[in-house]
Amino acid sequence: MEVKMSRALLAVGIPLVLALVSRFVFGAELMATLFSVMSLSFFLLVPYGVGALTIYLSNIATVRSLKYRIFMPWVPILGFLALTLLLSWEGWACWMMILPIFLVFASLGGLTAGYMRLKKSDKTNKLYLSLALLLPFLIAPVERMIGSIPGFYKAYTYIDIAAPKETIWQNVTRVRQIETHEDHGVLTNFLQIPRPIKAELDFEGVGAKREAIFEGGLIFDERVLQYDHQKRMTFSITPNTHEIPSTTFDEHILIGGKFFDVLQGTYELEPLSENNFRLHLHSEFKITTTFNFYASIWGRWIMKDIQQNILEVIKERSELTTMDQ
Repeated sequence: MEVKMSRALLAVGIPLVLALVSRFVFGAELMATLFSVMSLSFFLLVPYGVGALTIYLSNIATVRSLKYRIFMPWVPILGFLALTLLLSWEGWACWMMILPIFLVFASLGGLTAGYMRLKKSDKTNKLYLSLALLLPFLIAPVERMIGSIPGFYKAYTYIDIAAPKETIWQNVTRVRQIETHEDHGVLTNFLQIPRPIKAELDFEGVGAKREAIFEGGLIFDERVLQYDHQKRMTFSITPNTHEIPSTTFDEHILIGGKFFDVLQGTYELEPLSENNFRLHLHSEFKITTTFNFYASIWGRWIMKDIQQNILEVIKERSELTTMDQ
């Protein structure tokens, strides 16, 4: 029993150390020209190596179980998650985005290592394991040389409001202080992304400015680019990243940072019937990574959640004002 327990601890402990060392190397400033945490090499190959090492170090009797090969690699990954949060190496939001990838590729590494151990010789197994562990460090410099390609995306949202257009538009141009009970953000609250507080135009027209203020000192400078009164308003969005406290956002998902930037927003008011309107809000944002195909999915979900939250506030306030009149 003690031997089995020691073998199990070994199968978890060493892969966990591998994950921590990999995170340190990929995140070290001195290694920034060769490695980056925000890379496919780290997101895919590191958990794959952790999974392979976990199964390679496990007792052969347990490796024969398919469930063991799939799920045992999750243990060091979840331990890695806990330690990086504890050490403040990563934020909760960042982990929630990459955890599905880590778990899938850890299982793939475990399945492959299980097949190798059950079907191949020790010599072949050692060669395979060496390759699995070294591959992230060999591929990462090549990925850095290729570089990231910016991708431009849009997030569309809308809501139907039973109120006069004058009332709706007033709540569009001047979003007064949003109280906690008015906040309907689901994904953003779960990811602990700062919630919107207020945003008021200094006047209505092209060239108008406003500060969109979020919790934690997050501020966006907005300037109106196109304005059609009570119909359409397009505005540029410039995050004040130099004023954002370092504790507000994980650097990897910092809006206005190296990887995620919001560029522009548009409100459109569409008439449906008398005193019934559909308010559209869509934004344009930029993702700059080597895995835009995945990062853009989360970027769109986050932007849609933020936008839908603001639309809900505008709807509730507009309809409540109408009922009180």
